[in-house]
Formats: sequence, C-alpha cells, structure tokens
Amino acid sequence: MILIVDDDRAIRVTLTLLLERNGYMVTSADGPVAAMEVVRNHPDLELVLMDMNYTLATDGEEGLTLLKQVKVFRPDVPVILMTAWGTIDLAVQGMRNGAFDFITKPWDNSVLMDRIETAILLRRSQPDSETPQSSFQHPKRGESLTCGIGESLTYGTGQSLTYIIGQSQGLLSVLATARRVASTNAPVLITGESGTGKELIAQAIHEQSRRADKPFVKVNLGGISTALFESEMFGHKKGSFTDAKSDRTGRFELAEGGTIFLDEIGELELASQVKLLRVLQDQTYEVLGDSVTKRADVRVVCATNADLRQMVNDKTFREDLFYRINIIHLHLPPLRERQEDIPLLVEHFIRQTCFTNGLPIATASPEAIQYLQSLPFPGNIRELKNLVERTLLMSPLPSSPKGEEKPCGMQLAAEDFQANIQETNTPKEPLPRGGWEGATLEEIERNSIAASIQKHNGNLSLVAKELGISRGALYRKIEKHGL
Repeated sequence: MILIVDDDRAIRVTLTLLLERNGYMVTSADGPVAAMEVVRNHPDLELVLMDMNYTLATDGEEGLTLLKQVKVFRPDVPVILMTAWGTIDLAVQGMRNGAFDFITKPWDNSVLMDRIETAILLRRSQPDSETPQSSFQHPKRGESLTCGIGESLTYGTGQSLTYIIGQSQGLLSVLATARRVASTNAPVLITGESGTGKELIAQAIHEQSRRADKPFVKVNLGGISTALFESEMFGHKKGSFTDAKSDRTGRFELAEGGTIFLDEIGELELASQVKLLRVLQDQTYEVLGDSVTKRADVRVVCATNADLRQMVNDKTFREDLFYRINIIHLHLPPLRERQEDIPLLVEHFIRQTCFTNGLPIATASPEAIQYLQSLPFPGNIRELKNLVERTLLMSPLPSSPKGEEKPCGMQLAAEDFQANIQETNTPKEPLPRGGWEGATLEEIERNSIAASIQKHNGNLSLVAKELGISRGALYRKIEKHGL
C-alpha cells in the first residue's frame, strides 16, 4: 500500500488514479495527523508520498517534522518528498533525515513512477535474515565466481560475462547487496581504493539488470575538462562552438536504455557537478546548440576512491549531488583485507597470462602464496595482476602455440615473485632535490609527478593544482609514465 499525504484534494485524486492504474493499492491523508494514523495502523504500508507544506508556510518544516515521525514508527518504509516550493537545501535536509527521494511539483509522471517503483523494489528486496553466503555458490580452488550476483555461475545476455573472483566475507557482502539492487533503477555509488574492481561490480550490476541488452557506457570523469563536459556528456550540434565541425553524440544518448558508469566522480569540478545534477534529478538534458530537451532513460552507477563525505564538508563536492548518487552505496574492501581471495586470484591470473602468451600452465607454491598474502598491495588487485604477469613473463618457462594450454609441473616460488616485486611498486622513489644532473626531461617530469602524488596521498586534484596542469593532462601523463 502507498500513502499519499497532501492538503490539496486535486493532487490526492490525481496521484491516486495514477498509482491505481499502475497496479498499486493507495490510501491518502490530508495532513500529518491523519497520515500518522495510517502509519501506525497499516503494517502493509510500503511507501509514503508526502507534501512538505500543509498550511500557509512554505519553509517545508511541517514536512520535515512529519518525515521524522514516520521514520520513528516505520524506519523501513521509504518516503518520497514532494513540494511546489522545492529548493535544493530543502531536498538535502529531507535526505539527511532519511527520505528516499525528492520530487518537485509539477512532476513528470514517468519520472515519478520510476522513483516509486525503485523505492518499492528496493524495500521488497531487503532480506529478513539472509547472510551473504546463502546466495552464492562458493567456487572450488581455481574456479571463478562468475559475477556473483546471480544464483548460478552463468548469467546475463549470453554475450558477455563478468568474472568476480573471491569468497571472502567482505566481497560476498558487497555482491549480495549488488544482486538485490541490480533489477532496480536505483543509482549506485561504488567506493573503494584504486584497483579493487569497482568497474567490474558496475558491469556485473548492469548485466544482471533489466537493461542488460542495452549499452553499458563507461566515462572517466577525471579526464574530462569543465569546458568539454557538456559536449562530452550531452553532445553538440555542428557549429555550436568554434571547433564543432560536425554533430557529436553525447555519452548519455549513447547509453540510452542502458547504464552509464561514471568513474572518478570525485574528480568532477563544481561547475560540472551542477550540470550533472540536472540530468540525474529531472532525467532531461539539452544537446549543445539545440533547444530541444531530451529525456534520459539511463541507470547511473558512479565510482570513486575519494571520500565524498569529507569533500562535501570541504565544499568541494555538492551535497545535493552526493545524496542523488548515493541511494545505494557499495564499498569494496582493499585486497589486504581479503587475503583468502589471493590464492584464487593468483591461480586465475596465472592461467589467463599463460593462455594469452602461449605459455604452459604453471602454479604458485604454497610458500609463494604465503609471501603474496603478506604484501600490502597498495594497488590492490591491479597490482597483484601486474606482479603475477611480470613474474611469469620473466621466468624461463618453455613456450607453446599461442592460445593453447599445456600442463606443466613448474611452480613459481616466493623468490620468483620477490625478484619482480620492486618493479611493480609505484610510484618509484623520486630523485632527491638537486639530483637531476644527467636525467632526461621525461625522467624529471615522471619523478616530479610521482613525488607530488606521494606528497598528496594520491589526491589528483591537489597534484594537478600543485603542478599547474589540468586533471585531464595529469591523467595522460600518469598513463604515459606508467604511474
């Protein structure tokens, strides 16, 4: 059952008809007193759709008070706020107090129904007493857990498979939540250190969603300057600016009907955050040079290794955007907290590397595994993969035709990995001040960037500011120098 709370009878009737046509049971109330009576006496209540003002006041305080009361009695029931006097600050206050979403009158029926359906699906998907392990088949040693979201090891469209390997409690907990929310349209925020597999989780959510047969579009926001943001994300028409020599299709249009993955969202400039908020709030955008407003039927998944809450406190990330993308939060633990996954990952990377490079299949000795489990791996899974690949390629293994596997009894020892570990540690130690004599310009540039990254603990915004270059240019230089 859905409860509609609004002092305007016409709105109550309109919403009741809309919801009943979509198959929902509906009851309504004209104010806080009647609303709380329903909240207390209807255990089948699944969602509250409520106005923010019930007298001549327009500050939304009545709605915020009612929201708090609803959450005391029914903390599990999602609440969607709506007001004709909507402001960004009011929306943020509502989200802080537990609201699921915020709609401004007049609303778009399709947008409203999408938000309602998402809220109810998420509530229905919450298990009463489910443990993360209960939804997954644990792989045997050497087997991969395919996606981990589905009930079986094979899933999706049949055209692509995402392999997420591991059986640690932290990973399975993330996958259990991802499986529950995959079928909804709820925005998902994936956080975790660099190299933990955030993109793989995003891909897996898409492949388990109702949008699996539509595009999955990846965008690295850290590499897009503010000047090019609108053109890149929403597209442009020929002649809309000096260098617009032809029409360009934006990323949101490319992702139509599917999922857009916004990586490194913490690197987005404030000016671009405002533009992104509009398309997430209203699901509409305009192509540069075109006055026609387009609708965006796109599911949004974001990822970052930054602390967005701290950035909100520091006023470098908009609070309203944070709440809009943070409906569902998944945090991937670092590899050092998933040591039981390292044997599975090592075996997978060995097989993958040997198959790709025509090498006989090798194994890692128990001592080698113990050594690898003792390493901190600041680069996480990506660093482990690079170390395994380098160790294999530098070891004197006999070759076989590319793409074929041949059994081989050779074991990689701990010493084999130790011999290559220094080559994978990044950034390399910067040259001391005054120690540039004989160094090339590229070496000086690389070490300057590495020193700045180390100084700012990987905060690329501060690194770019210190070096006096754009973040896009910094990303290109990091890639160029293998940092």
